[in-house]
Amino acid sequence: MKPVAETRIPIKRALLSVYDKTNLAGLAAALYAAGAELVSTGSTAKTIEQAGLPVTRVEDLTGFPECLDGRVKTLHPRVHAGLLADLANHGHRAQLEELDIEPFQLLVSNLYPFEQTVSSGATPPEIIEQIDIGGPAMVRAAAKNHGSVAVVTSPDQYGDVIEALAGGGFTEPERRRLAAAAYAHTAAYDAAVASWFAASYAPDEVAAETGWPNLIAQVWTRADALRYGENPHQKAAIYKTRSSSSSSSSSKSASDGTDGDSARTADGTDPGIASAEVLHGKAMSYNNYVDADSARRAAYDFAQPCVAIIKHSNPCGIAIGANIAVAHAKALACDPLSAYGGVVAANSAVTDAMADQIIDGFAEVVIAPDFDPAAVEILTRKWKNIRLLRCVPPPWAAPWGATEGAGGTTARSIPSFDFRPVSGGMLAQTWDRIDAPGDDPAAWELKAGAAADAATLADLAFAWRAVRAVKSNAILLASGGASVGVGMGQVNRVDSARLAVARAGNRAPGSVASSDAYFPFPDGFEILAEAGVRAVVEPGGSIRDDGVIAAAQAAGVTLYFTGVRHFYH
Repeated sequence: MKPVAETRIPIKRALLSVYDKTNLAGLAAALYAAGAELVSTGSTAKTIEQAGLPVTRVEDLTGFPECLDGRVKTLHPRVHAGLLADLANHGHRAQLEELDIEPFQLLVSNLYPFEQTVSSGATPPEIIEQIDIGGPAMVRAAAKNHGSVAVVTSPDQYGDVIEALAGGGFTEPERRRLAAAAYAHTAAYDAAVASWFAASYAPDEVAAETGWPNLIAQVWTRADALRYGENPHQKAAIYKTRSSSSSSSSSKSASDGTDGDSARTADGTDPGIASAEVLHGKAMSYNNYVDADSARRAAYDFAQPCVAIIKHSNPCGIAIGANIAVAHAKALACDPLSAYGGVVAANSAVTDAMADQIIDGFAEVVIAPDFDPAAVEILTRKWKNIRLLRCVPPPWAAPWGATEGAGGTTARSIPSFDFRPVSGGMLAQTWDRIDAPGDDPAAWELKAGAAADAATLADLAFAWRAVRAVKSNAILLASGGASVGVGMGQVNRVDSARLAVARAGNRAPGSVASSDAYFPFPDGFEILAEAGVRAVVEPGGSIRDDGVIAAAQAAGVTLYFTGVRHFYH
């Protein structure tokens, strides 16, 4: 392998053609100051000229004017031969000399904003005009020829160019990494175009009928290499989508759950836990991320201040309250033993009062849209390794003060999918939100007992929303806007009912209960009734519903059917 110093190629000639003009003038000035000839196109050349720098326009280089409304500018041998000539190949050098073509040592190019145009609601003709042709062709050419040419596709890389100029050019390993980034850039671009065609512009018959395109394409970039996976002998990393990568730098703008839109992705999807800002603590683990994602999902099912405490993807407690500290105290009271070492998620800023409560126990991770400075000081003073994550609210989170029925959130219609890999493939489904008609208590069907009063109905509405965060088979007992007993992950609903009642203890009498799916037999329901549960909400739909209804009538327990199931595996 050659020494690094021998692989540097001085930048004598640079081709600049960018849509995003951020810091362009500064880069051009640095190149010119280093003695590089500048060649450019259209508005890029104009920007360089306005900075008072000499620049050769591409049409002067090629002897051919831009045409077709700018669709054809750089698709010319004098451009592409200058990018593709392998200067280690004597035959290529001879041909360049014969054709009087000067090679480029640097290409600076970024592409038309296709994804942003789609997200803006533009018409198909407007979107098609933002499909870049010349840009990807140049980027791919320069990346292929990275032995001779460096390619830069983002203003974030301009500092590297200036540093390379001072060092005599990019080294071969540096050009190789730039080429890899360039191919990732064009791959993501092509994936976005192909996905739009498949889903919106030219769907096949199945896509037109079901909404599922024949192709789903996405590029994922590594956010971090983790210490290990679910177990210490497993390797792990976390990856995020390119759209969430672009939003992570602005995550600080969401301070209180009321205005996180500016930190969300351009296409309206959720940047999610992968883009959360770690304010304090040691590196997140694989299991930390899994539990933090589950906790955040649970907390944002409510418009009122809500806290969810999660361990192994199941809630130790979920509660709403007049403020976030009250909500945390109620959530912790559900099962303080299990909550020790769990992940705490809040849907509003963590206050000093909430922090004081957290340090009375122990939490691995606290995730929220923001933290009061006093809360950070309290938490970090007690634990130097506690992980504090600031994460913007998901797009479907309700604005403060919004309610639905007896107290919840109306999910916004965001076109995003829930993916799960399986061997040899991937399952895809729309996200399970609390947004079906049957999720509204006003649409519930009273099947047995007296109609619930306002307080009981509010608790049932809370329990119905909270049980969505519990792994199936799921039973949740609630009282006063808080879970008091949770039965999760059992292979039959009877055991889930027994577990929920056992965890509730003396709080079971007078509580309400929710079940994520129907009771296949009356026995599970009867366990709740015998424990003193006064009202139950469940989907219904079993061939033995009549037996469950009869059990409710015999016990004098109010029973509602929602007609909606919320399995969670």
